[in-house]
Amino acid sequence: MFAKSSKYLSAFFHELLLCFMCCTTVLSMWLSNTSTTAMVMPIVEAVLQELVTAEEEREGIGAPGLNEKHGQASLELIFINEEQTQECVCFFSQTQILVLPPNSRDLDLSSKYPYRSRHDHMICKCLSLSISYAATIGGLTTIIGTSTSLIFLEHFNNHYPNAEVVNFGTWFLFSLPISLIMLVLTWFWMHWLFLGCNFKETCSISKKKKTKREEMSEKRIQEEYEKLGNISYPEMVTAFFFILMTLLWFTREPGFVPGWSSFFEKKGYRTDATVSVFLGFLLFLIPAKKPCFGKKEKGETGSLEPIITWKDFQKTMPWEIVVLVGGGYALAAGCKTSGLSTWIGQQMMSLSSLPYWAVTLLACILVSMVTEFVSNPATITIFLPILCSMSESLRINPLYTLIPVTMCISFAVMLPVGNPPNAIVFNYGHCQIKDMVKAGLGVNLIGLVVVMVAINTWGTSLFQLDTFPDWAMVSNVTGGPS
Repeated sequence: MFAKSSKYLSAFFHELLLCFMCCTTVLSMWLSNTSTTAMVMPIVEAVLQELVTAEEEREGIGAPGLNEKHGQASLELIFINEEQTQECVCFFSQTQILVLPPNSRDLDLSSKYPYRSRHDHMICKCLSLSISYAATIGGLTTIIGTSTSLIFLEHFNNHYPNAEVVNFGTWFLFSLPISLIMLVLTWFWMHWLFLGCNFKETCSISKKKKTKREEMSEKRIQEEYEKLGNISYPEMVTAFFFILMTLLWFTREPGFVPGWSSFFEKKGYRTDATVSVFLGFLLFLIPAKKPCFGKKEKGETGSLEPIITWKDFQKTMPWEIVVLVGGGYALAAGCKTSGLSTWIGQQMMSLSSLPYWAVTLLACILVSMVTEFVSNPATITIFLPILCSMSESLRINPLYTLIPVTMCISFAVMLPVGNPPNAIVFNYGHCQIKDMVKAGLGVNLIGLVVVMVAINTWGTSLFQLDTFPDWAMVSNVTGGPS
């Protein structure tokens, strides 16, 4: 009976896994990887509980206390409100949310987790780890998706002020195909690793009639969705500003036609940060409640409280990230001013005998190993000035090395300490470190291969990487031209 049930669940799981990964990837394009994982994992946990317990509810053979203790409790985590905040520990900021599941002693998410079968356990492992990997993949797509890409962009603009090559649009055009290819390959990899691979069954999912177990799971999720109600006024304003911000980012310097940045002569007034800061400032002025210009009903009070208050901003602003990034800039400036980065770059002249792609590949492998044990911002802060000097010494277009390295630094997916999304997923107790290492190694290799192919194909034509640009002719304080 369990084998037959697992077969139906596996068929349903093909689409479920891909849908969750796609949704997580899209969210992670605009939010930090940590925030995305923290928001999606409670939903995933609830869906997993429904998948595991729906058949038991139908057959009336549920494990003692399982439905009551796990299915209901975790499902309530889907939509966190004021009444449910006691069920999770949530630390929220603009760039990072850390959501921990309820106390493991209460939910028993350790090795004593009551899985109905080994197949169900593999499904929980597969879906949980896939969320972390999908968040990492989505963060690569936009320049604001990860802190590493933001640090890269700031350092690149400061080090090469005349290089108007990398912006939101060009980065998106380069990284979107990478994300799509990695998403599909990671989906196949995770499914093959944990559940085996049956392409015939995968392709015939739509022809199969839904089982009672699937119908009960969908019904429960639909009920929770309906509890959200209609979209509110603050949500509509925020959605409008989000769409407007995205359009302004793409149209700042589209390349094929003059963008809106051409209306400003000074360079400092036409950056991607200009758009986000301006629209964010407007949220301090727009009231949180829809203005009523007619007659007020009895008992109504006109509240002019804005959508974002200064108190909310102070509470959620990640000042520690600002200090960390600022310290990274200071460290990079110190390496350049002291001549350390130039000296290290000159020591790498022995690499001049290697092909350019081999130099970039070695750099990507090196940072991929380092970033598993060192934080991503610290890793990119240390390596950026060194790689810039090395590229100038070898007369390689700096972007040919910096862009792949920046992306590979985000592939810290093998250990819980690699990045916060890994830690969040690991804390739910479905997978062990050996599972993360095994699955993460495959994702690392997939990312490395796809990034190297991308930088040597469409990346070369997009950023003109086959020539050493004039803007790369910079001078070090302690020496002449590199």
